Amino acid sequence: MVEIGRRGAILLGGALMVGDAAAASASLYDFRMEAIEGGPLELAAYRGKPVLVVNTASFCGYTPQYAGLQALHEKYGPRGLVVLGVPSQDFNQESSDNKKIKDFCDANYNVEFPMTTVSRVRGAHAAPLFAFLAERGGGPPQWNFHKYLVGRDGRTVRGFSTQTGPESRALVQAIEAALAA
Repeated sequence: MVEIGRRGAILLGGALMVGDAAAASASLYDFRMEAIEGGPLELAAYRGKPVLVVNTASFCGYTPQYAGLQALHEKYGPRGLVVLGVPSQDFNQESSDNKKIKDFCDANYNVEFPMTTVSRVRGAHAAPLFAFLAERGGGPPQWNFHKYLVGRDGRTVRGFSTQTGPESRALVQAIEAALAA
């Protein structure tokens, strides 16, 4: 498991690594989150698959992007893409109740892709996964529904802003390229 501390140090598989060596060694598959249903969500389960990580919110003008994310899950999931929703209250547009979030997503968007519990996605208290994604994918989310596409290697990360919708040509082309790699 990876834990990123200050000054770029991480604990990777029991070995403490610092700075550039730590960053170069880490991959998406080293992280663990909590599933919205409860229990651990080991990202190692997605090894070898491209993963689209999205910080989500239920009460945002971009909330309808859930429909597009579900469509990506349905279209590209059989080919290996994993869509991972990470609810966040960092922009004050999300409930703090995981059950309410899950119920909202199920009732309004029939979300079937995996989701985590509410997590911090920016700043000093960001979840280690988001610190990793921000470092490799162009910085932290500036708003809800920021997307990070992680390649099959777990290390290649490309960030997409909130305004890049799930159906956008740029994102779809990147997903197809990641699936082809």
